[in-house]
Amino acid sequence: MARPRKPLLSAERIVATARTLVDEEGLAAVSTRRLAAELGVSGPSLYNHFRTKDQILEAVADSVCAQVDLSMFEDGRDWRTALHDWAVSYRAALRDHPNIVPVLARGPGRRPAGLRLADAVFGAMVKAGWPPAQATSVGALMRYFVMGSALGSFAGGFVDDAAAYDPAAYPHLGQAHLLADQKEKIDERAFETGLTALLDGLTAQFERLRVPPGV
Repeated sequence: MARPRKPLLSAERIVATARTLVDEEGLAAVSTRRLAAELGVSGPSLYNHFRTKDQILEAVADSVCAQVDLSMFEDGRDWRTALHDWAVSYRAALRDHPNIVPVLARGPGRRPAGLRLADAVFGAMVKAGWPPAQATSVGALMRYFVMGSALGSFAGGFVDDAAAYDPAAYPHLGQAHLLADQKEKIDERAFETGLTALLDGLTAQFERLRVPPGV
């Protein structure tokens, strides 16, 4: 009986394996030697698909961008609703892969999915009536907010030890030791509070742009 053939090495397999390493161990865990070992291949075979480790990390980052839903910019939703729904989808992707955020923060560069994301947001804002310069600022603002929300947990930054928060030193942190246990709920509520505040401000700015001078 013939031996089972090993799955052919492909860019998709390399990226998926690298993404798992990043998720579980962080960016420093990724190297061509480690990837080759995980994939059961020789190191040089990776170079048929990626020349450098940085190229692999760029591809991992783009694979996360590809998980972000962009349909809200094409199905008739108003610009505010579309921005809200996109931000929620974007945050969900980053929340699932937080260790890749530093790479994503460098911008889309030449990444296809990242460029499609930027193009969709900018195009939708211009189509809605935002001047191009302001549309660029809106996209950048939303990106800063979503990425910032994925970098860490506010509630998770507190320990569950009441003794850590001496009321003499921290008179308003008497319940801080309870935050970590509600981390997901608190972070979700904080994100929605901030997102609503941002969209309220953008809506007010958009309305001012539509009012002719002197009116």
